[in-house]
Parts: sequence; C-alpha cells; structure tokens
Amino acid sequence: MNRKETTMPPFSRLIRFLSQDGRIYYGDPLLPANTTDISQATTARLISGDIFRSPVLTGTTKPISRLLSPLAQNDISSIRCLGLNYAQHAAEASMPIPQYPVLFYKPPAALAGPADDIPIPRIAQECPGVDYECELVIVMGKKCRDVSEKEALEYVLGYAVGNDVSHRGWQLKRGGGQWGIGKGFDGWAPFGPGIVTTEVLGDARDLGIGTKLNGVVVQKSSTRDLIFGVKSAVSWLSKGCTLGPGDLIFTGTPQGVGMGRNPPLWLKHGDMVEVSLEGVGTCQNRVVFEGHTARL
Repeated sequence: MNRKETTMPPFSRLIRFLSQDGRIYYGDPLLPANTTDISQATTARLISGDIFRSPVLTGTTKPISRLLSPLAQNDISSIRCLGLNYAQHAAEASMPIPQYPVLFYKPPAALAGPADDIPIPRIAQECPGVDYECELVIVMGKKCRDVSEKEALEYVLGYAVGNDVSHRGWQLKRGGGQWGIGKGFDGWAPFGPGIVTTEVLGDARDLGIGTKLNGVVVQKSSTRDLIFGVKSAVSWLSKGCTLGPGDLIFTGTPQGVGMGRNPPLWLKHGDMVEVSLEGVGTCQNRVVFEGHTARL
C-alpha cells in the first residue's frame, strides 16, 4: 500500500553546496534576476532537517563556493536509467521504438556533481567510444510501489539534468549486450545543478534539453519527444518494485549523440561537456583521462 502525503516541500529548488566556511549544506538557491539556471546562484537559504521527511527552510543564508551533487551518495539507494526513450534518438540509432521502458542501472559510485571532472579510467581508454548523453533526471521524494500514472507525480520530488556518460565499445560489442558495463564507471552520472520541484515544473513534459561540447551545440531537443514521460516511467518502474526517496531515474537522451554521427564524435581528454535543462540549469564537466599527463 502507498501512503499518500500531500505536504509539499518548503523549498522550490534544492541544492547541496560547499560554503566559504568549509562546511556542506542543503539550501534553496537565491537566483539572480532573469535566470532559472541554478548554476548561476551565489547564495542560498539553508535547509535543515531530513530533506525527505521534515525539511525546514530557515532564514539563514550562506554563500555558495561550489555546487555539489544535489543529493549525497548515501541519500540515494538506486540510479535507474532508461534507454531509447526519445523517438528521434531511437531513429538515429536505427532501433525500434520499445514497447516497454528499456531499463539498466548505474552504481552509486557513478554519482558526480555538476562541476566535477568526468574521469575516464584506463579500461575505457583502450579504444575510442566515450560519449555524452544529456538527460532529464527524475528525483523521487516518497516511497511508492505499484502506483498509477495518475498518482505518479505525488511521489516525485522534482527534476535535475544529468549526463549518462557512456562508452559505446563496452556498452555494445565488448560488453556482450550488458549496457551497464559501458555506463557504470565511477563518476559517470554527473547531475545537478540542483533539483527543481514538481510544484514548479509539473510533469516536465515540454522542457528544452541539450548538450554543448566545447561550446558547440551537439544536442538540442525537448522532453515532449520522450516516449515514456515522467508519469508513465514512474508508474512502470514501480510495478512490483519499491521506489524510495532519493532514488534517481535518468530518463534517456535525445538525438545528437556522438555515436550517431559520421564520423563518430567521441569525447577526448580536456573536453568540456555542458548538459542543460530548461527551468533547471546547466552542469559543466571536464573530461579527464586517468593517467594523462598533458596539462589542460
């Protein structure tokens, strides 16, 4: 049984950040005028208490020195990911529209923040194939199981933007069909720059989403091209399975990935990848090949 709770969080946006005093806080960012990009915030009102059960928005403000992943690793029990969930991406991959959501998982160690480097381990340097994938990330706020699409949003805290970093060689030919091998390396799930609640963004059904590589637009789409939107994804993933507060759902990427280009566009050492979601903001992550000695 799902216990419905109608209480809305006291914040509209949630960040986790390092302040000038060297301490880590949760807060509601104070956005500059004329922007909804959380990454542009320099100050936040502190949030105390349990983020999911009893958060309190205080009157205390602190300067933001560095944005961290919006949730700490120990706040997240699973990172579920959907593949082939944009119609145009399925077309560029020459794959049929799936009847059900295509599911795989990333380990908690894949979690990274909106400004962290993307580490490329030596095993992923054996052949080219490191790719970018901008994605809408659903952040669950309440425990649920077997929920209907009509009920689904009641259990969602909000949304962030993420990058489902992937190595196509290990995802496909080398991985023996196991997608997780090429997608689960440490630091390969950066997300942020904060979480915007459903009270602000609703079902996130018509938001611009995209990627820039070294300042050049390589992905540009809208969440209206999603095959399985937020409500249907949450409902389906909860069938027979418990979703808990803090669980993340990466919802798939639109067209424009490096693998779909001719010639392929693979990430290399020193590249800057920016993934953005309308109403949320931008993550900026530099690609760093482990063991590479050249200065960036």
